[in-house]
Amino acid sequence: MKILVCISNVPDTTTKIKLSADSKSVDTSGIQWVINPWDELALTRALELKETTGGAIEKVTVATVGTAEVEPTLRKALAIGADDAFRVDINPQDAYQVAAELTGLIKANPYDIILCGIESSDYNGSAVGGMLAELLGIASVSSVSSLSVVNGEVQLTREIDGGKETMVSSLPFTAIVQKGISLEPRIPSMRGIMTARAKPLQVVPSFGTESLTLISGFKLPAPKAACHIVDGENVKDLIRLLHEEAKVI
Repeated sequence: MKILVCISNVPDTTTKIKLSADSKSVDTSGIQWVINPWDELALTRALELKETTGGAIEKVTVATVGTAEVEPTLRKALAIGADDAFRVDINPQDAYQVAAELTGLIKANPYDIILCGIESSDYNGSAVGGMLAELLGIASVSSVSSLSVVNGEVQLTREIDGGKETMVSSLPFTAIVQKGISLEPRIPSMRGIMTARAKPLQVVPSFGTESLTLISGFKLPAPKAACHIVDGENVKDLIRLLHEEAKVI
């Protein structure tokens, strides 16, 4: 079996986001880019499976859609342990364009298990995994919190209302994973960083997908209002503030 982990290049979660002068785009100057946290956990689980299934997993590949600026993120994934990487050379404008470009890549390079994080920590769209499976015409399982390979069979556990559901999936399929798929992301070792330089990173030209979204502009959230400290004995003033300012009652 071969596993593909789709990864997204996102700003570090501690980054303070700034907008361009015309508010038409995000100002990327000074941003520290990282692997999307959900994708990083998916990669960790894929590597765990490769190491513990006695050769059932032949290879773990990572792929992303983006320009040359995303390659350090791919190299980090290789340093963590991925065997090779693909970059589809286009600056994507929406989730559909990402999914469609990945579809072209996967049709040319088939995989048995495709792992996608449940969302990315930048736009939080939660759309790429489902779109990808639909465009490929294969099964998808969402909210996956556990994935194992037992006697050549893929077993999954997913979160549902009021509990968990365990199932077996045929191949190929897309697993849309969430927290719990692996406990902690791996940290690249010095040896991993050195060997990553020699691992193949293939750049693939765009498949010509047009985006379906037009961004008219960005707007930062309004600053938080000043904090009111109300005396614990002044219940009337507390009720008034909750009613007139917080508007929660």
